[in-house]
Amino acid sequence: MSVAGKHILLGVCGSIAAYKSAHLTRLLVKAGAHVQIVMTPDAAQFITPLTLATLSGNPVLVDYADAKTGEWNNHVQLALRADAILVAPASANTLAKFACGLCDNLLCAVYLSAKSPVFIAPAMDLDMWAHGSTRSNISRLQSFGNQIIPPGNGALASGLSGEGRLAEPEEILTALTAHFGEGLPLAGKKALVSAGPTHEAIDPVRYIGNHSTGKMGYAIAAQLHRMGADVTLVSGPSDLTPPEGATIIRVTSAAEMLAACRSHFTTADITVMSAAVADYTPKTVADQKIKKAEQQVTLELIKTTDILATLGKSKRPDQILVGFALETQDEQANALNKLHRKNLDFIVLNSMRDEGAGFAGDRNKVSIIDRSGDVEVFDLKSKADVAKDISSRVVRLLNP
Repeated sequence: MSVAGKHILLGVCGSIAAYKSAHLTRLLVKAGAHVQIVMTPDAAQFITPLTLATLSGNPVLVDYADAKTGEWNNHVQLALRADAILVAPASANTLAKFACGLCDNLLCAVYLSAKSPVFIAPAMDLDMWAHGSTRSNISRLQSFGNQIIPPGNGALASGLSGEGRLAEPEEILTALTAHFGEGLPLAGKKALVSAGPTHEAIDPVRYIGNHSTGKMGYAIAAQLHRMGADVTLVSGPSDLTPPEGATIIRVTSAAEMLAACRSHFTTADITVMSAAVADYTPKTVADQKIKKAEQQVTLELIKTTDILATLGKSKRPDQILVGFALETQDEQANALNKLHRKNLDFIVLNSMRDEGAGFAGDRNKVSIIDRSGDVEVFDLKSKADVAKDISSRVVRLLNP
């Protein structure tokens, strides 16, 4: 699981460690989080709101109201909108205010209004961190349900060395990522999904393709991510918006898709190959656009490498490999044969006979066939719901 798509409210306090907030903001944004920063007035003396606003892509809030417009910064709405509140760095002063319920700045007001989990990453000199009042405040904050990201040990701004330095931004991001994955059935698992068509070039402007849109594969990638998996999506040409949380690798041809899938397959716990890969590709590709001069044009085609079979040959017993089949006759028998030939754990048989099912639509009708030949037939439903059925079967295989 990741922080992608999550609304993170980042509180920045008055500490020399506030310079690390810039790097932390970059990491959160790069991971796909929506970051809203609230600074204490003292924090603005260490790092400018303009710097953090530029990195987060959102205005940085410091005061209860905008001095120029009088517009109120609604602390209640800020707290409710957040999937998590992260205070990093948290100074000794702010720790004491949080512990005692003091509310003399916007960040304290947001904290007291919090409904979502609160993560606090303290930063201060070693003697301040070791002081009894700080230790008492930390214990009290933990008793309220706050999660403390402990400081590291090393060189401090005072010139001393010891415990008290802000945890590294990468460590803070890891703590948030772990939180959002807790309790999810696929937490800690890596998933590889292929989606969409491939385009096999004839000349610089023409190609051989198919009608796949990628909707089914994108839905599967999104659902696996929602269930906690770290998802890599290898997508052929598609106009779809990438699912939040997935790392997307864009390819065009079958050869490019093969290379991308092979490079990620070895580390994947779950692989779902839903792409409609071209079976044939032109033997030669014209350097220039083929002119419309002759009555007939002959294309010599050669077979592409079977991606699913290639992955199946190197599949380990602890990996789950899922394929798709689109058949027009002897559907179940042909799908089962494909399952065994390509060493799959189960295969999803698509229907082209039912109205409303197919490539371009938002619905699909499938059957799932396992290695023993058992068939589970599903009704026509949205591709998002089909993705749930497929992902649930993956979970059952992981937890027999």
